[in-house]
Amino acid sequence: MKFKLFLIGLVSATILNAGDYVIKSSKNSVNTTISKIEKIVKAKGMSIFGIINHRANAKKIGSDMQEAKLIIFGNPKLGTRMMQRDIRVGIDLPIRILVYKDFDGKTKIEYLKPKVLQERFDLAGCVVIPKMTKALDMITTKAGS
Repeated sequence: MKFKLFLIGLVSATILNAGDYVIKSSKNSVNTTISKIEKIVKAKGMSIFGIINHRANAKKIGSDMQEAKLIIFGNPKLGTRMMQRDIRVGIDLPIRILVYKDFDGKTKIEYLKPKVLQERFDLAGCVVIPKMTKALDMITTKAGS
């Protein structure tokens, strides 16, 4: 019963927040997509702060799950400008992109829409938001092709 309630809550939260995220399909594997994101990000002069392999971590505890990797990156110049306006945006920075296999075996790319940061925090009129939106769209489109 508790598990059913948990699942209902999880699904409800996912549905309510579904509009906060961009989800794209990738023609590539999870590893290839992550590698492409990494190359694009580095070529643009941004910093890679880490890559978390969720599936590998699950295997460490004797469990299994779909393939999923989270890449964490950013441009400290832009992130600092945002945090100077509202330090709380640091909870969502640096940028994170999740690349995973869905239940149908298709590779997906998912990230939080930058406009959500503008809505959550005191970032109205922040010139960084449109730049971030354009950059994330370009990075994920190229990585998925």
